[in-house]
Amino acid sequence: MSAMHDYYRAPDRATATWRPDELRASAKPLPDAPLFDVVETKWIDPTGSLGELVAVIKGVPYSNDLVQTVTLYPPPEGALKTEDEWLALPEGSPYREGPEIEELSVSVRDALAEVDDARLPEVAQRWMNEDVSSFHDSDHVLDLVKEFVALARRAKESDQLLYCWWIPG
Repeated sequence: MSAMHDYYRAPDRATATWRPDELRASAKPLPDAPLFDVVETKWIDPTGSLGELVAVIKGVPYSNDLVQTVTLYPPPEGALKTEDEWLALPEGSPYREGPEIEELSVSVRDALAEVDDARLPEVAQRWMNEDVSSFHDSDHVLDLVKEFVALARRAKESDQLLYCWWIPG
């Protein structure tokens, strides 16, 4: 099993963190569930792989702090401060096993939303060749870049932010 990362847009943090244990892309959403607009991925974490995509788009060197996020879940105010706290966590604690929800910055959304469509094939090819990339199929990578760009554009048009729901594999 591999780490799952669902990128989605939401109108606010309350909606973004609705039932954090529920998948954001669900074939059978619950009746009271928000309808999330989702790009489903594996192993594309916000600060690593997605950060490399943003670096390629912006034409800047990749750095770990290029993609700024805010942890929304599990709540940061309950975050562990000591090893003893970590060891005392019960099984099933979201601090131990996830999931986690991160809010991506406006600058990330806008970088993805504002990239020129004519650049997308070149962006996909360069992203595929980056250090942390595990991609091997250029058509799949181009489709994924297009999905990220389209999601970011819909978020920007709706004055929404992007979020990442992820769980380790």
